[in-house]
Amino acid sequence: MPMPTTPDTKPQSTSWEQRLMRNPARSRAILKPEYQELKFSLHRKLVDKINLDALASIDNQRVRAEIRQALASLIDGEPTLLSSIEKQQIIDEVLDEVFGLGPLESLLQDPTVSDILVNTHRQVYVERRGMLELTGISFRDSSHLLRIIDKIVSQVGRRVDESTPMVDARLLDGSRVNAIIPPLAVDGPLVSIRRFSTDKLMPADLVERKAMTPGMMSLLEAAVRARMNIIIAGGTGAGKTTLLNALSAFISPKERIVTIEDAAELQLKQPHVVRLETRPANLEGNGAVRQRELLVNSLRMRPDRIVVGEVRGEEALDMLQAMNTGHDGSLTTVHANSPRDAVSRLEVMVSLANANMQLVSIRQQISSAVNLLVQASRLSDGSRRVMNITEVTGMEGEMITLQDIFVFEKQGLDSEGHVVGRFAATGIRPKFYEKLLAAGIRLDAELFDESVEV
Repeated sequence: MPMPTTPDTKPQSTSWEQRLMRNPARSRAILKPEYQELKFSLHRKLVDKINLDALASIDNQRVRAEIRQALASLIDGEPTLLSSIEKQQIIDEVLDEVFGLGPLESLLQDPTVSDILVNTHRQVYVERRGMLELTGISFRDSSHLLRIIDKIVSQVGRRVDESTPMVDARLLDGSRVNAIIPPLAVDGPLVSIRRFSTDKLMPADLVERKAMTPGMMSLLEAAVRARMNIIIAGGTGAGKTTLLNALSAFISPKERIVTIEDAAELQLKQPHVVRLETRPANLEGNGAVRQRELLVNSLRMRPDRIVVGEVRGEEALDMLQAMNTGHDGSLTTVHANSPRDAVSRLEVMVSLANANMQLVSIRQQISSAVNLLVQASRLSDGSRRVMNITEVTGMEGEMITLQDIFVFEKQGLDSEGHVVGRFAATGIRPKFYEKLLAAGIRLDAELFDESVEV
């Protein structure tokens, strides 16, 4: 769930907004064609003047200093009326073109940005605190944007062209990138970047941000420690991965944990963690390794717990079988809008793995494997909440039965558009409460009393 990252104590690079605030006139200047033309002219002259390949073996800081000096000499020779601040800014942007991802570089350095959405070369949106904002950043033209896309995908051995106009890739910091180009993208190349958070939120942080109450977190902590199988459900950007990472903090440091992800985002703090990551096909379309193969292989690695970043296909069957065959305490996420939808998604994904498996058998697998469903949502004001903590209680006839233990009751919006609501217990004590007692975990009975504030 990748939430917006929080600034740490280290000094951060100046964001594009701060640069504009220092010089308001620049917000108009950077969009002028002559400004963009000057930047690319300097870039071309720099490439002609300096052998960038020869500088690859030199210390990065020294190279940047030498190229900055060369750019300063080049720009002094240009017949421009730029101020000294604007000259420094254009030098910074050319350095971003040479060493980074051009106009995107300042956004990637901004810790408050959780998503970057490039809608053709003319328009770039970002997400901050769950809300979309239009930036003043643009690319020179579609060719400029295509060059940046190619720079991203070539770093991970991928390519994007008319024969393969869609690509998934990953930046060096782990951020996920999706790009789609013409002819599939009608108006021009499109890029979506889901930022990789280096500062993971812990359970106390989620409670402080009112994603859930201390009582709800106490129940989830008890469930993890008692080795309940938990599935976190939610839509895109609802905070599933963030919540999964936070709950993993309750796993004992004495256990061997195997994590399986499409893009390695989880940052578990335990000393005995084995991390596995899928591999896309190579340029010839061969060599892909999917989550299902990694999950099957992980069963041979003597795991105490298996943590899957997200179940989205045939691996759901193997995950359920692992939960049912001694690997209890497993955690994963799934895309769904409600706990009941999560169960339906699991049914569909298991049927993809084995089309001959009867629906009632699939439901029996799910009801016996999954103990708890945690529904996370991103609300209209950008805030993220745990909407339901739901227990899977078993089967009634051919239907899986669920019961809510905690819910978030949305009551409306305040004058500023913020969601108003409250967390509430349903008054139902979970059936797995006996398992908690057997594991030596005792929760206050008042925690489940609907008349008591949770």
